[in-house]
Amino acid sequence: MSIASRGRLVDLAREAARFGAVGVCGIFVNLGVYNLLRDSTSLLVLQAGVIATLTAVAFNYVGFRWFTYRHCDPRRRLRRVALFLAFSAVGVVIENGVFYAATRGLGWSSPLRSSTGKAVGIALATAFRFWAYRTWVFTLLPSFPEPTRQPAGE
Repeated sequence: MSIASRGRLVDLAREAARFGAVGVCGIFVNLGVYNLLRDSTSLLVLQAGVIATLTAVAFNYVGFRWFTYRHCDPRRRLRRVALFLAFSAVGVVIENGVFYAATRGLGWSSPLRSSTGKAVGIALATAFRFWAYRTWVFTLLPSFPEPTRQPAGE
């Protein structure tokens, strides 16, 4: 493996770790809001799930923008937000589609089983979002090679 390849792999691992840190916090927000709504309101579980997901999406945008991808191109902010929301919407469909299939299709209505269905949906949606956000939303500034320095006296 070349040094450049190794460097790109290390950069990807760092990015994934930062993405994961924000994502784990977002999962706690998602599950916390879901369980709070499920236990303290008369909302249907799917309604509570969608509200929880949307709350986590807002939390995650702030985390990704200012922690994971703080070095991204600051231009075209409106485009970035629009793409983030579009890909997040796809993630909401993936996450809650799996959740719906678990709770309605499989009958997982107990707190443990519905939370398990929610967690599986979150995992699948997270894999999609990582790919989409890094590929389309949080693009990097173009990098230019460092100029080579000539030793003094030459």
